[in-house]
Amino acid sequence: SVYQKMIVRGRDFADIYDLVGVRILVESVRDCYSVLGIIHAKWSPMPGRFKDFIAMPKFNMYQSLHTTVIGPGGKPVELQIRTVEMHQGAEFGVAAHWRYKQGDQSNKQNPDEFAWLRQLVEWQRETEDPDEFMDQLRYDLGSSEVFVFTPKGDVIALPTGATPVDFAYTVHTEVGHRCVGARVNGKLVPLESALNNGDVIEIFTSKAEGAGPSRDWLSFVASARAKSKIKAWFSRERRDEAIEQGKDSIVRAMRKQGLPLQRLMTTQALNAIALDLHHTDVSGLYAAVGESKVSAASVVQRLVESVGGVEEADDDAAETLTPARAQRRDTRSASDVGVMVVGTDDVWVKLAKCCTPVPGDEIIGFVTRGNGVSVHRNDCVNVPELEREPDRMVAVSWSPTASSVFLVNIQIEALDRARLLSDVTRALSDTHVNILSASVTTTRDRIAMSRFTFEMADPKHLGSVLKAVRNVEGVYDAYRV
Repeated sequence: SVYQKMIVRGRDFADIYDLVGVRILVESVRDCYSVLGIIHAKWSPMPGRFKDFIAMPKFNMYQSLHTTVIGPGGKPVELQIRTVEMHQGAEFGVAAHWRYKQGDQSNKQNPDEFAWLRQLVEWQRETEDPDEFMDQLRYDLGSSEVFVFTPKGDVIALPTGATPVDFAYTVHTEVGHRCVGARVNGKLVPLESALNNGDVIEIFTSKAEGAGPSRDWLSFVASARAKSKIKAWFSRERRDEAIEQGKDSIVRAMRKQGLPLQRLMTTQALNAIALDLHHTDVSGLYAAVGESKVSAASVVQRLVESVGGVEEADDDAAETLTPARAQRRDTRSASDVGVMVVGTDDVWVKLAKCCTPVPGDEIIGFVTRGNGVSVHRNDCVNVPELEREPDRMVAVSWSPTASSVFLVNIQIEALDRARLLSDVTRALSDTHVNILSASVTTTRDRIAMSRFTFEMADPKHLGSVLKAVRNVEGVYDAYRV
């Protein structure tokens, strides 16, 4: 111990005050302070050499009173005063401390006794690299500490060299993430300032929605908790970016092959592929594509196979589908579509996906081969082709019920920026519509063109949906197509 202090800490032999040490074991904490008073009354204490690890234990739960006095002959003597229970923990570790408590059930358990273990478990969950976890643990077990105060007077133990950012993360994770400034002892200080014993720390936070930590903080924070929380935050940010990149990659791959996005990129199909590839949800699948763990081409291939191949994925303008194929591709066909054929009520009716009519649109009906009546808007691009067979045109009218659900396609035009797709999707979700598919393209002028397909029960709600989307930052137009 003496050699280590001289070599590692660079001290002279004359600066080492614990060459002679005495350890005093007592029965209770009250006795510890009583003995300390007796010792200081008999021998003069050395200034700056008293440490109260009972009131403020070390990170590893070490507790004791340390003091150095001028003993007989004028030589310094270090004294350690502790209870038998504290001695068990100091000599044999934290587990021995708990074992000692097991033998004395009459003593009331301290509710914070397992805080150290809970913190270790939290670090272990947040730190993916085992070597990094062990390095953090060794650092916290072996480092000295400083004790600072909150504005309310609560004591916070931090490793030596800790900064206001370490303090903020110790108080609460969100306080750390939103930290923008600090006041130490009533004075504003840089976030990288080192804290000293007795400092009173006040943290300023940002209420902005996008507030978060800076990567530069990793270069000066000292506590393992702060480092792990900052790294975890950026890991989540990278995941969000990977999800958006994955979506864009799949959309580009489908457009390159000329495949219909609305028909293939359904939530049901993507969920099935995600489970096949051992991902928990569609977001996990998108993230895997964005991180290049899964190729976009393989996802597109699976989507095509889910509807029976490339030929089955192509749109048929005249909608000459077989009943079995239509049933597989349109799960809404058997539901109430809110349309009736004039003069009859026992005909299978479905809404065309090419124009997605909703109540209020002028509509026409077209009798398909073996697949009932397909309902189109009068201004649908496929109507001229259908009108070449006038004997198959029928009159239809709207008759929506409480169970009717309608598909709506909207197009959104916005200035391209980071997290645009995420913000637009959140705005749509907040209006309680069920998004079925989405596609995004960006022009050379950095104009993002997004198209969404979603379900809604009341088309009158569409106005409020478009209004919510237009309020998203960067969006300058949103309209139904």
